Amino acid sequence: MDLFEILFWLLTITAISCALGVILSRNPVNSVLCLIVTFFSISGHYILMNAQFLAIVNIIVYAGAIMVLFLFVIMLMNLNADVEPQKSKLVQFAGIISGGILFLVVLAALRDTRMTREVEKTATDIGLIKNLGRTLFTKYVLPFELSSVLFLSAMVGAMVIGKKEKSPGMAERNPNQN
Repeated sequence: MDLFEILFWLLTITAISCALGVILSRNPVNSVLCLIVTFFSISGHYILMNAQFLAIVNIIVYAGAIMVLFLFVIMLMNLNADVEPQKSKLVQFAGIISGGILFLVVLAALRDTRMTREVEKTATDIGLIKNLGRTLFTKYVLPFELSSVLFLSAMVGAMVIGKKEKSPGMAERNPNQN
């Protein structure tokens, strides 16, 4: 085994175990920290594929901005075990069924793939910024624009959800009155 294969397997095991930690952790802060490690592992995979730009964007956008946002939301919600609602048996059963179906789909996809030991060692320019921009703004321009509209609507929705309503019992105070 060469160095790239060892790094690949190390990053893969880290990503899968931390992704399981996100799902299985009962503490939301630990879950977010496991998600950050998962994003860093995926960025390592991007670097191994010679896609340095995607690795840096993944670290800045996901591990940086979005995870900080998640931590703020979790801390603002002040989650306690006393406040957390219990899941019904029907919801747990539906989760087990959907997880089992997903596992079967992954197994079926893995069965149809062929494992080869030959890895091309030549440098490619797949992950370079010029090729990424050309592909993004020619072949995938419609999904790119639709995702921008989706992000805009998510920001508006977050502002609407975060806006506090005035309770009917509170009268507005004039700042000039004592």
